[in-house]
Amino acid sequence: MPKLITIVDDEEDILELLSVNLKKNGYSVQTYGNASDLFKQINKKIPDLMILDIMLPDMDGYDICKKVKNDPVLKSVPIIMLSAKSEETDKIIGLELGADDYVTKPFSPKELVARVKAVLRRTETKAALKETSAADGRIKLNKEEFNIIVDGKKIDVTNTEFKLLELLMSKKGFVFSREKILDYIWEDKDIFDRTIDVHIRHLRTKLGKFGSVIKNIHGVGYKIEDK
Repeated sequence: MPKLITIVDDEEDILELLSVNLKKNGYSVQTYGNASDLFKQINKKIPDLMILDIMLPDMDGYDICKKVKNDPVLKSVPIIMLSAKSEETDKIIGLELGADDYVTKPFSPKELVARVKAVLRRTETKAALKETSAADGRIKLNKEEFNIIVDGKKIDVTNTEFKLLELLMSKKGFVFSREKILDYIWEDKDIFDRTIDVHIRHLRTKLGKFGSVIKNIHGVGYKIEDK
């Protein structure tokens, strides 16, 4: 199913220009000339991305952005802001309100389509990295909330234990060498290899019956065996 792009702009020629170019690139498009029509319809079909003009007849684009980002249903929708304003402060305001990109008018349709693709890629990557799981979903690691859920229950882990599990779960089945683990978790600190074993032992204990998913590959390092 094609990604849905919502465009909000009171200039008909811009709506038409963007619609044609986005559709040519395989996107589905919704267009609105004002904020009122947008908010009447947006919850019926949540877009994958919004292109939002700042100067609208009934509501400032910054206020629309703020409203979208404060809505629990809509807040994850990425926003590219459009404006004739090219001042740095205007861009900063938009980005601080949660916009993902800022494009000044006049613009190249090809450039805007390229930015749409880039923002969607970043959003998809961010979503994929937000939460990873193992043991058929019984172990969940949420990077945004910095917690680990085991069999539906949150467990207390140290920062080092979290980073250790995060690394192992980033490539399940891949054997991470002790050197790689040390570089990732402690960077330049002078830490002995045996320290890893201690943290692995503590982590396995906290994972309870699922601790066995962490496998020691003798003489090499550790991996997550997701079975």
